[in-house]
Amino acid sequence: MRVGLLGLGRIGAFHAGTLAGLVEDLVVHDENGELADRIAIALNARTGDPFDADAVVIATPTGSHAELLIEACARGVPAFCEKPAAPDVPETLKVLEAVQRSGVLVHIGFQRRFDAGYQAAREALLKGELGRLDRVHMITGDPAPPPAAYIAKSGGIFRDCHIHDFDALRWVTGREVETVYATGSNRGESFFAEFGDVDNSAAVLTLDDGTLATLQGSRYNGGGYDVRMELAGTIATRAVGLDPRVPLTSAEGLQPPGDPWPGFQSRFEAAYRAELIAFLRAVQETGESPCSVDDALAALYIAEAADLSRNQDRPVRLPEVIA
Repeated sequence: MRVGLLGLGRIGAFHAGTLAGLVEDLVVHDENGELADRIAIALNARTGDPFDADAVVIATPTGSHAELLIEACARGVPAFCEKPAAPDVPETLKVLEAVQRSGVLVHIGFQRRFDAGYQAAREALLKGELGRLDRVHMITGDPAPPPAAYIAKSGGIFRDCHIHDFDALRWVTGREVETVYATGSNRGESFFAEFGDVDNSAAVLTLDDGTLATLQGSRYNGGGYDVRMELAGTIATRAVGLDPRVPLTSAEGLQPPGDPWPGFQSRFEAAYRAELIAFLRAVQETGESPCSVDDALAALYIAEAADLSRNQDRPVRLPEVIA
């Protein structure tokens, strides 16, 4: 199987190492030709046209995703693309139209769907082990903020960071979000406010069956990288991410035995590998996307509602932002 890879930044280089062990022929490409040559040599891959392949993996900056996905559809090449499918709703709708018109398989990278903890929580809920789900709590805390240049183009904390929480919420519960009430604050660097963003966030979401979900986030979680989800039902509660490296110390003196997770890449290393394997299997066998552009659009709508809610200081119903 020949797979092309576009983009060799931090996550792209990581994907390159994974793909080199999974496929017979890996073709890499980056705007930095020297970087592409260096990685190709290190991984026994080669440089060239990444679309001249059985499948393509897109790990370029967000602003290029829509154009590259539409090109993949036009050339009939199944594509895996890191989230988001596009930076905004209109561009995402263009990608969706291209996918529907071409019938090409497109998988958007929301790696939490392939994390063992999230999968176990979803299975427990589906089996009825939690009883009726009443409450969900989600946390995403980065140990340190990205640079100002990244925040300037990120789309804000709800679109850039919490969109993972929104996708996981839909996937684990199998429900849709009806209403969002979100807020945020600026506690750190001034550039967040300068770009209309916040560095600490919170939200209350109501699902279509009345389940309540709460969300907290931060760009300054000094204890370490913290990503968790708690599902409380009438029979039992499940917690995702409460592992030996969770950056928590209880007031009663209990402390996790391992060092805290330093960032998302190490925390979700196994999930990133699993989602690429799932994509390749979909290309070769099932023909069905493990996470479609429709899924990406649904998560983006929730992020849009959260941002509108924060800006207008009011609850927002999803139909207000759905095109």
